[in-house]
Amino acid sequence: RATQYTCMLLSYLIEHKADKEKLVLKLKQLESSMSSGRKMFRLGNMVHALVAARRTTQLPDVVPRFCLTASNLPKWRNWATKCYYFSLLMNLARDWYEISWRLEQAVQEEKIKENSFWDKHNEELNCVKCDGLHGFLLLLFQILKRHPPLLLDLVKNLCDLSGPLDTLGIYKTNPGVIGFCGVLSSLVGILTLASPHLKLKQ
Repeated sequence: RATQYTCMLLSYLIEHKADKEKLVLKLKQLESSMSSGRKMFRLGNMVHALVAARRTTQLPDVVPRFCLTASNLPKWRNWATKCYYFSLLMNLARDWYEISWRLEQAVQEEKIKENSFWDKHNEELNCVKCDGLHGFLLLLFQILKRHPPLLLDLVKNLCDLSGPLDTLGIYKTNPGVIGFCGVLSSLVGILTLASPHLKLKQ
């Protein structure tokens, strides 16, 4: 996947440069080969989606259970772009639920500790006021900074969204943007595979 999107990005960047026609052609051929290979691998993902959907139905919290199960089900019912788009929206809804929950916790924590001594560990968070956009963004930054798995999952889902948005005509971009987002998403995926503690727990 990383190779496919890297080829897409590189071919877009050098497409209009002189004497690069052969290289662009080779990059596009390699991109096409990687894309075909990934379509074959997706057959195995059907089994994984079934298992994942079954596992997420047993989650105790209602919102993550619904979002993650709905995200997994379209993967084996229909591999069309619309279902992939829906799946990403459900994953983003789950991310936002996690963020909202942590924001609420942080606000409650701030209120409780408002008249007490500041703990060094929470000093940055406690001094943030949530009255206005600036305060909200600062608090959101602190939340994501302290929860890398949530940040990585959010980045990956947002990057993956560029493909279906373009394909469905919702927001047209170009191969350069899609390639860049695809490479970034793939790198995040590789990172979470190499370091499982950075993967958002289901």
